[in-house]
Amino acid sequence: MIKCKKINKYYSSGFVKTYALRNIDLDIKDGEFITIMGPSGAGKSTLLYILGMLDKPSKGEYYFFDKPVHRMTERQLTDLHKNHIGFVFQQYHLIDDLTVYENLETPLLYKKVKGSERKGKVCDMLDRFHIVGKKNLFPNQLSGGQQQKVAVARAVIINPKLILADEPTGNLNTKEGEEVMELLKELNEGGTTIIQVTHSEKNAAYGQRIINLLDGWIVDEL
Repeated sequence: MIKCKKINKYYSSGFVKTYALRNIDLDIKDGEFITIMGPSGAGKSTLLYILGMLDKPSKGEYYFFDKPVHRMTERQLTDLHKNHIGFVFQQYHLIDDLTVYENLETPLLYKKVKGSERKGKVCDMLDRFHIVGKKNLFPNQLSGGQQQKVAVARAVIINPKLILADEPTGNLNTKEGEEVMELLKELNEGGTTIIQVTHSEKNAAYGQRIINLLDGWIVDEL
């Protein structure tokens, strides 16, 4: 599904280059649940954003289902991202002035899904994630766990091949965090590839493989 060859990411200031990622080689199979771990500043989120096509590598090759992402135009990247990738952030990133229903509907509007089909998909997500009773509420009327459930449902509604989760339980209490991780596990068992960044050993245990980063390098895989 994903193949990275010698991915580097650096930021230039004058003649000085500051590296966030160094020579990343990575193979991820369709249907895997991968965990990326490492201390703050190791390059975890940078790698996740590159895999999610929200950022570009400075050097190296990235293939997504054999398509050369590193050679694509911005428009091609946007199309690939919006059709195949769902993102779940620590900060939820819901739209504050839209209801739960409208937040779920937004990705479908971007994809120009017709009205009747949109309604059906949103209702399916509300039911699947047990948030039907919250559909007319705004994000600030929900608990952190409820907001993250909506965020996961929004990521799933486009039926993505890949979900990228950046510290998805970082702002949640233990019970809420477990619920979100169980949702991700269930999605993975249904065939969705999951890549999560986490500091939590407990959350890491949900995955099949752990990639450890340090100072931008992959130091080991477990």
